[in-house]
Amino acid sequence: MKHLLICLLALTLVGCSTAQSRTKLPYDYWYIGLGAPRYMEVWVESIDVVDLRLLAFEHVHGGVASYSNKTEGWNFKGPGASKPMSGIDLPEIIFVRWQSLVEPQTYNVRIDIPQWVRDEMVRPQRAYCRWGEQWVDDYRNSITIGMAPGGIAKVWLGGPCLGLKEIGRFQGQIEKLGPYQGTSGGKYYRPLKKEAQDYVDKHGIPYGSW
Repeated sequence: MKHLLICLLALTLVGCSTAQSRTKLPYDYWYIGLGAPRYMEVWVESIDVVDLRLLAFEHVHGGVASYSNKTEGWNFKGPGASKPMSGIDLPEIIFVRWQSLVEPQTYNVRIDIPQWVRDEMVRPQRAYCRWGEQWVDDYRNSITIGMAPGGIAKVWLGGPCLGLKEIGRFQGQIEKLGPYQGTSGGKYYRPLKKEAQDYVDKHGIPYGSW
């Protein structure tokens, strides 16, 4: 939160006199999806977004992430546990704070969205939708954030009928205040599920594979 407030103050000083209207999108809203490797359970405390107008939106998403069918490395085919960003312009910065329950540890990360991503989000592309068995004009309007132990965040851009494009790999920082920014007395969201605990007990955490 401290990092977000500092960033927003700087952005306000730059952009307070250049208020912009929201970009006219070719769809109603874009999405943020949450994911994690199999058994590497996470709880997302908060997703905050600074959009193209330099407006800040706090706690726009959170909760349990979707899990891929692979533990080492990434194997996402879709947006994960997604939520529409209604009323929010294309993203400039995304802040994520999450609990890595297998460690356990709490991390935060800042994700700067490059211009090519915003360009791609509004560019129509011809794609074949297998679920509809037809060709359509589709958009990559979903940003998927994968979170792994060690504070790793991997980010992709995708669409309903279009494959994922990697935006980048980001290294998060340990949240010094701990889970829930120090308001829970050090308690995390919940213990690991049995199958996740069994995996970790047998194989450990594959740091370095993400």
